[in-house]
Amino acid sequence: MADLKKERLGEGEILLKKLRRLRLRAAGARRDDRARLLALMDDIETVRRKLLRECALLEEEFRVAAVRVTALNTYARVAQTSGRPPREN
Repeated sequence: MADLKKERLGEGEILLKKLRRLRLRAAGARRDDRARLLALMDDIETVRRKLLRECALLEEEFRVAAVRVTALNTYARVAQTSGRPPREN
């Protein structure tokens, strides 16, 4: 699973760079070049959808991390109140 995260780590950056390039291409396109503009709109929409998926994945990772932090804090509080030192693995 760690390898999958490492592979995905730069995907958001790559998508943002691609979006910047598409914006530059769109700025340079002529208004009467309908086919090129439609293709650019399609490419931009594709990148937008991928970025939204990336955001959803990050939100899920943050949610899981928050649950883990809460669990660890609770474990630490219980360990302190019980008077016994926390168990080492």
